[in-house]
Amino acid sequence: MHVLVAGCGWLGTAIARRLLARGDRVTGVRRDAPKAQALAAFGVTPLALDLASPGAAGLLPDVDGVVACPSAASEAEADYRKAYLDANRTLLAAARRGGARAFVYTGSTGVFGQEDGSDVDEASPPTPASPNGEVLAEAERLVRDAAGGDLRASVVRLSGLYGPGRTGILDRVRSGALALGPGDDAWMSFCHLDDAASFVLAALDRAKAGAVHHGSDAQPARRREVVEWIAARLGVSPRRTEASRRGPNRRVLSASTREALGVALAYPSFRDGLLPLLPPAAGER
Repeated sequence: MHVLVAGCGWLGTAIARRLLARGDRVTGVRRDAPKAQALAAFGVTPLALDLASPGAAGLLPDVDGVVACPSAASEAEADYRKAYLDANRTLLAAARRGGARAFVYTGSTGVFGQEDGSDVDEASPPTPASPNGEVLAEAERLVRDAAGGDLRASVVRLSGLYGPGRTGILDRVRSGALALGPGDDAWMSFCHLDDAASFVLAALDRAKAGAVHHGSDAQPARRREVVEWIAARLGVSPRRTEASRRGPNRRVLSASTREALGVALAYPSFRDGLLPLLPPAAGER
């Protein structure tokens, strides 16, 4: 199987490595030419291309499957539109032209803007609470509307990604950027890099056309619980703040996805995933 991984950065590279390990051929796309070329070192065919640029679809190879892992250059709405709408239009056009059978868009649970602590599952309608959230919801509709015929286009919403190379949550607790105080009963949902790759590969192989899946672990946790656990493992006192912290407060559920796609989590909770990433001395406490 020849798979195009578009946006072959931190997440895309992990997916590409898994594809190569099982014997697939992978073409990896990045905007930055030197970063694209670095993919060749571990067997990925590199392609430096801005997918939002005119004519980009004609420069993409014919493949059997596409994994879209977009990331915006900034938080500006215009950059979000380029990354999540323009790039996906390019990829979908190339997929249809080249006869691809599967298309997986790695979306975000950022389409949910609930602040009431409610549960959201795969059937919950998007409730974006910001212009960028609206763009993410529009990108999902774009991909789902393209499903049909021979193309199994699907969405995998990923939540709270972390793993080797992305452990900023530890620094945030250590510095007090993530602290106890008003709103610390809000739910947080996570997904380890390895499990995110498993969700995406399972969707590439088995997702139904137009399906929406959740890539999230089995144990969402209150922010208070996360801060206290990490602080204890780091051997520091959790910081406190009186500042009110508003933001999404919803519990992302993924049980239906795990059952439908047959995904067994390597890291069912943030504790399981973060413990091996802690500094050795802290991890031994």
